[in-house]
Amino acid sequence: MIARLSGALVEAGADHLVLDVAGVGYLALASARTLAAMPPLGGHVVLLTEMQVREDAITLFGFGSPGERDWFRLLTGVQGVGARVALAILSALAPDELSRAVSAGDKAMVTRAQGVGPKLAERIVRELKDKVGAVALGPAGALVPASGASADAVAALTGLGFRPAEAATAVKAAEDELGAGAGLDAVVRLALRKSAKS
Repeated sequence: MIARLSGALVEAGADHLVLDVAGVGYLALASARTLAAMPPLGGHVVLLTEMQVREDAITLFGFGSPGERDWFRLLTGVQGVGARVALAILSALAPDELSRAVSAGDKAMVTRAQGVGPKLAERIVRELKDKVGAVALGPAGALVPASGASADAVAALTGLGFRPAEAATAVKAAEDELGAGAGLDAVVRLALRKSAKS
């Protein structure tokens, strides 16, 4: 699995880019948002990636932020949302906008993406609300970052069986005590200790 690439940008198209990594060119499909953030040709790029392997193709997708990559994974887990539709959604909405739309059940905002009709938007909001609602808004309605250590820590706790709201509360308490810039391991460890006491 290729998770990250670092190299020179040698080509940028309407829906893809090519990175030269030690003489090997990697083609990755990407959202308009990621492509717009690319430097001029020849510039150095660090790209987060997701690789999909099917019988007829191996496709690499590139992302400019962890939040965008995480949303791509969530979106492609929804029935009827393929990789290209997920990229269209991420082209139309930034990860934090998508978090707010799903949390608020705002189907109209999701239909701004090309190829997403009302029925598909409703399915996306319905299926993902429980997965991201509490994380996106936090326990007291305060916005929690859709990417970075906070989101990774919440994801780690939900993977251990916590409900999203419980995980978000524990992570917020841990970060309040540790301060900004605390590492993922430290946040998760303290969050687990705090939840065990409560």
